[in-house]
Amino acid sequence: GLGGLTAAALLARGGCEVTLFERSKLLGGRARTTEVDGFRFNLGPHALYRAGAALRVLERLGVKPQGGIPGPVGSHALRGGRLHTLPRGAVTLMTTDVLSLAGKLEVAKLLAGLMRIDTGPLGRMSTREWLETRLSRKDSQALLAALLRVSSYCADMEALSAEAAVKQLQCATAANVLYVDGGWSTLVDAVERLGREAGVRLELSTRVETVVLQEGGKRVEGVRLADGTVHGADAVVLAGSPADVAALVPGDAVLAREAREAVPIQAATLELGLSALPRPDALFALGLDGPWYASVHSASAKLAPEGSAMVHVAKYLGGADTEATEAELEAVMDALQPGWRAKVVARRYRPSLTVSAGLPRAVNGGLTGRPAVAVPHVGGLYRVGDWVGAEGMLADASLASAEAVEQALVQGMGAPQRRAAGA
Repeated sequence: GLGGLTAAALLARGGCEVTLFERSKLLGGRARTTEVDGFRFNLGPHALYRAGAALRVLERLGVKPQGGIPGPVGSHALRGGRLHTLPRGAVTLMTTDVLSLAGKLEVAKLLAGLMRIDTGPLGRMSTREWLETRLSRKDSQALLAALLRVSSYCADMEALSAEAAVKQLQCATAANVLYVDGGWSTLVDAVERLGREAGVRLELSTRVETVVLQEGGKRVEGVRLADGTVHGADAVVLAGSPADVAALVPGDAVLAREAREAVPIQAATLELGLSALPRPDALFALGLDGPWYASVHSASAKLAPEGSAMVHVAKYLGGADTEATEAELEAVMDALQPGWRAKVVARRYRPSLTVSAGLPRAVNGGLTGRPAVAVPHVGGLYRVGDWVGAEGMLADASLASAEAVEQALVQGMGAPQRRAAGA
């Protein structure tokens, strides 16, 4: 994935001798983009948080993503199959009909103090509990829950740590998001180029079978490939889900337990390439009575041919909503863009797409309760992913963990003589 590739580039620039083994013939993982009839399809709706770790790390590498910031015009709240004004500021908050007057006042008060909320004590509090503690009205809670869902991509308010959820909303509010021109594969291509220039050796379509440990199992020795070849390394960085990591270190009880306890964040997605927008004034919709989201990404980024539109519809899965049908997502489009079916050029439906390999759960302490990048009981073994480390969610967590590996190996251990293998 992008996290593993970023770790490889950072380590190589820091002086490490790096070989990256990728089991697929393509790099990028969930950051891949495919083109269909001129439309650029990401794997579901992707947004780069402008105040997040991912953009910080990319810019450190010299990658400057191009794209657009979605504006407030054309934003709607979806309730009961109808569009309403989505509050995006003081004026729209006071004029919208999705909140009562009392609801408007308490939402205004919370949002005015949002950036001053100390999230530190919220690690073990569920997002649901936080909402009910901070807001007394159901309409207020519904609006804030919708904002938290769209910023975290997570619908399970009972499991999601309030620390993680509120930090995500703070991050989104601080500087909005960037929709990337050409899709996220442009980021993958840029990091790959910089990695190669720094000396990363890329081995595509090469599967790592297991991590080789020294006698006693306390330190890494390298990796064994599927063809039986052993590649020696002073440090091994694994990129993937908790189950992927555990599978590469068979018999490790700690990693196996982490894999069993991990709860992925998932979504159902419908991606549509339209020849034109039936309603050019309807660009964004957020569900208040269900975990829905729809956005015309091409209104901000170059993802479609001139005059056409790339639209993403999603249902965030989790909690009571564990599945979705294509018809449910089509109904969201019926509300946002009536008449859209006659404009379809390309479409892709995914009933269950993994958004993140690990939900930051309140029961585990939230972000600070996630596994560290260094596997504490195996010297030289590290992991990178959106479920690792104490910073951020989604791509922010993935690239923050890549940076943390760099800090551990380059800054902490005098990297120029070290050999690193990534898988």
